[in-house]
Amino acid sequence: MSGTSLDAIDVVAMQFEPLQTLGMLSVDFPAELRQQLLQLTNSGTDEIDRMGQAEVAYSLLVATTINQLIGQLSEHNLLERSQVVAVGCHGQTVRHRPQWRYTLQLGDGNILAEHCQIPVVTDFRRRDLAAGGQGAPLVPAFHQAIFGSNHVNRIILNLGGIANITVLPADPEIPVTGFDTGPANLLLDDWCLQHTGQPYDQGGQWAQSGQVIPSLLAACLDDPYFQLSAPKSTGRERFNPDWLGRQLQNQGQIAATYLPQDVQATLVALTVESVAQAVRQTGLPTGELVVCGGGALNGFLLRQLQLALPAWQLMTSEALGLAPQAVEAAAFAWLARCRMQQLSGNLPQVTGADGGRILGAVYLP
Repeated sequence: MSGTSLDAIDVVAMQFEPLQTLGMLSVDFPAELRQQLLQLTNSGTDEIDRMGQAEVAYSLLVATTINQLIGQLSEHNLLERSQVVAVGCHGQTVRHRPQWRYTLQLGDGNILAEHCQIPVVTDFRRRDLAAGGQGAPLVPAFHQAIFGSNHVNRIILNLGGIANITVLPADPEIPVTGFDTGPANLLLDDWCLQHTGQPYDQGGQWAQSGQVIPSLLAACLDDPYFQLSAPKSTGRERFNPDWLGRQLQNQGQIAATYLPQDVQATLVALTVESVAQAVRQTGLPTGELVVCGGGALNGFLLRQLQLALPAWQLMTSEALGLAPQAVEAAAFAWLARCRMQQLSGNLPQVTGADGGRILGAVYLP
C-alpha cells in the first residue's frame, strides 16, 4: 500500500486464519520517484510518457520491497515464497474522479508477477466504479470482517493523506457505512516540509506550539465537500497545497501575518473538526474510536480528537491486534484473498455500487 501522502510503500505479510501479522516492511520513496508521482497527480505536459516511466519505477520498487520482506521472513523460518497465495497491490493513485467514473492507480501487475513469481491482484477500484460506485473507500469490508463487534459500536478512523471512517454499529440491523471525511496528513506533511524542512510534524509538536486561526478554519470547513452526503470519496485532486494556498489567499492581506505553526495548528483542527462532524452525523451516541494510519502517531491530533469527541473511547488499532501502520496494507492483502476465493470485496452501501462485486485483476507468474 502507498497512499495519498506519498511518504512510503508499506508491505505486510498477513495470515488470516487465524489473524496474524507475520512481518512488515516500510520503504521510503526515492525523492525523484516521489516527485514524479506528485507531478502526475496534477495535469501537465507529456503525461503518458511520464506516467509510463513512473509506473515501471514504482512497480520495480514494490517488487523489490516484497522480495526483501519475504527474504527476511524466510531467514527466520516464518514464511517461504511458496506459501504466499497472492500479493494484493493497491497501487499509487494519481487520479480519482468518481464523478467521471474514472480512477487510476499506477502499479503494473505484470512486472510484480514477473519479479516476485507470485500471483498478483491489482486494479481493485475500477470494478466498483463500473457498477456505479465511488470505487472508494474499499477498506470498510475488511474493517467489518476484522474489527466488527456485537457488543460495542466502533468507528475505524484511518488517518492517511486523506481521512476516512468506517462505521461499525454493534446492532447488526444497522448497516455498515463509511466515507472519506477530508484531508489529514496530506496537507499537514506538505506544510511542515515547506516551513521546517521535515517530512512530517513528529507527534504534532510543531502544531501544538501554534494557535488555531478561526477565520482560516471556518473558510476551510466551508468547502462544499464537507456538506456532501455519503457515499463520497476524495483525494489529492481536491485537497492539495494549491487548495490551501487559495484559502490563505482568500484571507487577504492578514494572511501575511499568520505564523506557519498557527497554520499547522489550524490544519490539525480542520482534520479534527471534519472527523468529529462525520462521527456526530452517524447518530451513534458512544463507542470506540479506533485510529489507524500514519496519523495515529500524531499524539497532538489524537488528544484534540478525544477532546472533540468525549463520549468516544479513543484507541489505536494496536489494541485490537493490528499495528496502525499495517491496517491499510493488510486490507489489500485481505481484498486479494477475497479475489482469489471469488468473493465480493466491496460494500455497496459504502461505495454506492449497484451490488457486491469481485474486485481486482489477477496476474499469474
